[in-house]
Amino acid sequence: PLISVRVGLSRRDADVSVSELGAFPPCVVRHGIGRGGACARVFLPRASVSSWLMPHTPTATLVCRVASSCAPAKCFGYQKKKGRTNNQTLLPFRRLSALSGSVLATFSAAAFLPGEAMAWRSSGESNDELVDNLRDNGVITRTSVALAMKRVDRANYVVPGSGGPYQDRPLPIGYGATISAPHMHAHCLEVLGDWLRPGARVLDVGSGTGYLTALFAEFVTSEPGGVVVGIDHIPELVAMSRGNFQKDNRASTLAAGQVLLVTGDGRLGYDARAPYDAIHVGAAAPSIPEALIAQLAPGGRLVLPVGPEGGDQQLKAVDKDAAGNITERVLMGVFYIPLTDTGHQLSR
Repeated sequence: PLISVRVGLSRRDADVSVSELGAFPPCVVRHGIGRGGACARVFLPRASVSSWLMPHTPTATLVCRVASSCAPAKCFGYQKKKGRTNNQTLLPFRRLSALSGSVLATFSAAAFLPGEAMAWRSSGESNDELVDNLRDNGVITRTSVALAMKRVDRANYVVPGSGGPYQDRPLPIGYGATISAPHMHAHCLEVLGDWLRPGARVLDVGSGTGYLTALFAEFVTSEPGGVVVGIDHIPELVAMSRGNFQKDNRASTLAAGQVLLVTGDGRLGYDARAPYDAIHVGAAAPSIPEALIAQLAPGGRLVLPVGPEGGDQQLKAVDKDAAGNITERVLMGVFYIPLTDTGHQLSR
């Protein structure tokens, strides 16, 4: 079965092209002239989309660039199966640039994959079942990650009434922020796994309700010197995270100084406890903050989403070698809230 995304324009002389964003699965692009005008159609294997769809939200993004300056007339998608079409759904789009005629078409996974709102369908009825499903679906491969996630109950870190704590999806926590989907946290723990050693130093930027900060502590605080700093620029969220640590019987890690939950601009890092063996950023920066690179220890790894607000974002792993040289690797396409100032976040 294939998923077909078509972008049509009212003028038959328009030149339409479709470019892929992020780690989009392999696809076939066909261009032609339809009854309504010029069009571009993208065909994607359904299985690829089901296993790939953007980890942070159930959306995927295509950019369609139009050579001639004419407004888009049609933008719709449908699933094609055995030569027949069904589930035809209008796709929302918005103009990016009147000068170039570019269009951003964003479509929802649910429109094409009914019943498959998230990529791995790992939701559970309990914290243990959620973690077991993440492992069964290949999101978790390290035993250490599974054990840590079973010891930290996500229910203690979600806002009551925001949604089921064991659903594999992001949930709102107020103040223009979210707690990421469990599979996204699991993936970041997997990517940072070799750097989360007992005695290591970890910085969690955009720590929110403290869930991932608590998970990091499971890895590094068993030996002297191990410390996790969770930093957020919303004081109310920092206070909430401290309350969550109390609720989760982790107040002793705060009292011992093994975990610090502080208010501050995460874009500047937290120099007082630098350098860090591992740094995680939970919001998308337009570019990699220099302060975080500076505070990364030689041999350390930084994992963060990079890209414009509401646009093409990529989760990256940034490594610093013993000589201080930096290498970057793209892990996948994602969609995060922006790493920004307090005023902008609260206005979202």
